[in-house]
Amino acid sequence: METITYWIGQYGYFGIFSLLVLGIVGLPVPDEWLLTFAGFLIFKQKLHPLPTVLAALLGSTCGITVSYILGRSLGLYLIHKYGPLIHITQERLDWVHDWFARVGTWGLLFGYFIPGVRHLTALVAGTSKLRPLLFAVFAYTGACLWVGTFISVGYFFGEKWNWVLAQVESHLDVSIWIALGLLAIYLFVRYRFKKPKPSR
Repeated sequence: METITYWIGQYGYFGIFSLLVLGIVGLPVPDEWLLTFAGFLIFKQKLHPLPTVLAALLGSTCGITVSYILGRSLGLYLIHKYGPLIHITQERLDWVHDWFARVGTWGLLFGYFIPGVRHLTALVAGTSKLRPLLFAVFAYTGACLWVGTFISVGYFFGEKWNWVLAQVESHLDVSIWIALGLLAIYLFVRYRFKKPKPSR
């Protein structure tokens, strides 16, 4: 954490941008902590809201796009070969493949909120040759929701941001799985009871 505070202190908005790019690509950066801390710095009037949010959004979207391009261009072989360098294990990749197969492009949106999964969903989307436009719609919308959520926690809760973040993170996985379960039920019901098109 000290490294992050030093980095932001030295490089400001560029520090936020670059750390998020590296974190989403797969390096060990505590992204949620970083975003919430940035919101707290806005609360303390040490950072301005608009450039902070823009730096976070650009860092998030650039990072997720790099992961998507790596998956699309390098393919699974090279990811399996060099993945351990950025903490991509075969087990985690298989799990995200199965998860992405179940929830589809929604995984790009919700995946942001699951640490250790967001960059893998982009890799899987790339290896699956998901269309760039479809990737952009879901991944960039997810980035907006994710950045907005955690910066807001830091800003609105002020001095209590660290405690609130711990509570959010402790219940985040459960909340995400409930949301995904409800989404799966909705898609199943919609598909199951979809009216057949009248034959001509």
